[in-house]
Amino acid sequence: MNLNGKTALVTGSTSGIGLGIAQSLAQAGASVVLNGFGDVAPARALLAASGGRHGYHDADLRDVSQIEAMMRYTQDAFGGVDIVVNNAGIQHLAEVEHFPVAKWDDILAINLSSAFHTSRLALAQMKARNWGRIINIASVHGLVGSKEKAAYVAAKHGLVGLTKVIALETAQTGVTCNALCPGWVLTPLVQQQIDRRITAGDDPQQARDDLLAEKQPSRQFVTPEQLGSLTLFLCSEAGEQVRGVAWNMDGGWVAQ
Repeated sequence: MNLNGKTALVTGSTSGIGLGIAQSLAQAGASVVLNGFGDVAPARALLAASGGRHGYHDADLRDVSQIEAMMRYTQDAFGGVDIVVNNAGIQHLAEVEHFPVAKWDDILAINLSSAFHTSRLALAQMKARNWGRIINIASVHGLVGSKEKAAYVAAKHGLVGLTKVIALETAQTGVTCNALCPGWVLTPLVQQQIDRRITAGDDPQQARDDLLAEKQPSRQFVTPEQLGSLTLFLCSEAGEQVRGVAWNMDGGWVAQ
């Protein structure tokens, strides 16, 4: 896989799935723009070791003006964007009648609306070049529901719908849009759910095992590296006619 000369923007890429995908793209030769909160130094060091150019923008994806600034940065520093991976996401667990309105708004903004904004701002240049890839990390919760995750499930289902619309609108161009729907990946968001079980009395290994057993028949976590490899496939010639797909990598979760 050779992505030399391509630039990728990966939101929420300072850790977890986003960083795994960013590293895969960098190793394939792409220049990569990172985005996210927390300590960015380890992520930048990882990409530096992969070779090629990389940058970072700290846009808060709840704010449209900051998303627009991030896209201008990508244009100014790298000449535009060829691959957009909309990965950023946050989570909050509560039943609907107790769900904080501010949390609902933040989750919809970061998990769904930010993908709309990055896509709308990238599409014109992708179409002009007749090549582009928009890859939305929609989660298995873009396909099924779970209790206490109203905002997350709503946003991820919305992201699958957005994916299909963009795919149809770009169907006769060299631009594709697809969604990846991973099951349990051992990210900070999933670790929070394991920690809740530990607080309730489970030992750490039992907490992990029980979480997997409830949903994921393989009883193994999906890895960021596996998702990175799937991303590279979608960027390859073999992925040219994969359009509007919600591709679950979930250890059998949705097969049940």
